[in-house]
Amino acid sequence: MDGRAADGSAGDADYGRIGTAYGDYRRPDPRLARALTAAVGGARRVLNVGAGTGSYEPVDRRVTAVEPSAAMRAQRPAHLSPAVDATAEDLPFPDDAFDAALTTFSVHQWQDLSAGLREVRRVTRGPVVVLTCDPDLLDRFWLADYAPEVIATEARRYPPLHRVTEGLGGRTTSTLVPIPLDCTDGFNEAYYGRPERLLDPGARRACSAWSFVGEDVHERFTADLTRDLATGAWDRHHGHLRSQPVFEGSLVLVVSEPVAS
Repeated sequence: MDGRAADGSAGDADYGRIGTAYGDYRRPDPRLARALTAAVGGARRVLNVGAGTGSYEPVDRRVTAVEPSAAMRAQRPAHLSPAVDATAEDLPFPDDAFDAALTTFSVHQWQDLSAGLREVRRVTRGPVVVLTCDPDLLDRFWLADYAPEVIATEARRYPPLHRVTEGLGGRTTSTLVPIPLDCTDGFNEAYYGRPERLLDPGARRACSAWSFVGEDVHERFTADLTRDLATGAWDRHHGHLRSQPVFEGSLVLVVSEPVAS
């Protein structure tokens, strides 16, 4: 597809540049995995679109993974099948080839969301499961106070939920997903109660929005958060989050079931 980066990345982020250590920080969280597996239901043949390093692929199903980035495909663990080099907008499979499909933290990377959703629905006879973020809820997270540019970037990139639900059609539900305090999948909100983790440059690189802001934003964020942690200012405002079991931020699960004709 036109517009792909040198390593094949099809979205606006170049994972050949920022994703080489992605698997060290973005490890699938078992509680999120259970929610995804429940949404997939009893499907045996499952398509994973924008599969990345293979997070959340159910190991007890026959999974076909699609991932355009060579850097991400190279990080897939040995127990998973190799991913197909393709994009959501041009899936090389016949109609109704899969019992279910899933995509996690991926739809905001698609060059043509509507075309990608049509393709996923075309090749899937059963539920399509989308784990994404609601751009209208991103400012619930304290990062909006320290790096509003990152939140604004995320809000611009994540599609409104109505575009996802309308693009999939059928009977569609959208459910907020609680993020656990010790979440092992290092997207930004996973650190809601562990602010020190986002001082790690590698953790920030594993969240693609940080790659769209300047080094001045990184430096200001690091200086401000370091200062507020040292003085106790962060804890005075947000310290309750350190022991809050879950955080309901912007993470949402969209499930589309086809309507029988």
